Amino acid sequence: MIAKTFKTTSGKLLVQIPGRLEEITLGQLIYMQATQNLSDLDAIHILSGISLAELQSIKNFDDLQQFNTHIVQLSQQIKEIYNSDSLPKSVVFNVDGGLKTVQVISNLGVEPAGAFLAARDVITDEINNHIKQYGEENWKETFNPGLSACALILAHYFYCPVTGKQYNEYEAEQFAEQVKKLPFTDALPIAKYFFLNYPNLSKRRITCWLRVQLCWKKRLELSLFKNSGMLTQ
Repeated sequence: MIAKTFKTTSGKLLVQIPGRLEEITLGQLIYMQATQNLSDLDAIHILSGISLAELQSIKNFDDLQQFNTHIVQLSQQIKEIYNSDSLPKSVVFNVDGGLKTVQVISNLGVEPAGAFLAARDVITDEINNHIKQYGEENWKETFNPGLSACALILAHYFYCPVTGKQYNEYEAEQFAEQVKKLPFTDALPIAKYFFLNYPNLSKRRITCWLRVQLCWKKRLELSLFKNSGMLTQ
């Protein structure tokens, strides 16, 4: 962490922001991405957790410039993480006041079935929205999953291993708040792996009823074809 004490209109204020990429959480990055017209003060507010009102009470705004320079450097490094395909060996969750380490295997899979179906829907919607906006040709080369979708996909993936509970879709979605506390340097590569290595999940979803309709249509077309052949004999 980088720390500095500032003089304010009412006294002094200690401000700390991440000094390394590993200290930035996925949640902080989501917050920054969602903030329109992000200002230097907004970035410091998000990274430090200190309210805007307190930051605005600092007497000399120029004192914050050392933070701004560092934030620019971090933002340039963040872009490199987006392009990284390297998976962490493990991730550590802080749940119920204790630490829980979960191993990340290279052959990632989503289980149980409920988590798989929920993850499939997240992946499908995110990729299809990207293709709708930018086109299907070489979509993988331009695709960067939304950070909120990344948190959700990892929530379904990690919920059971971390909590030890039976899968519950609603509780798994709530678990996204725990995922957001992970270093984004760990969370983003895992989430991106799912999006890019399960392209079949981005295909159009077909319900059971639609499958029945398609099957019936094929049988009807085959029947008409056979009848037509008999008439021409």
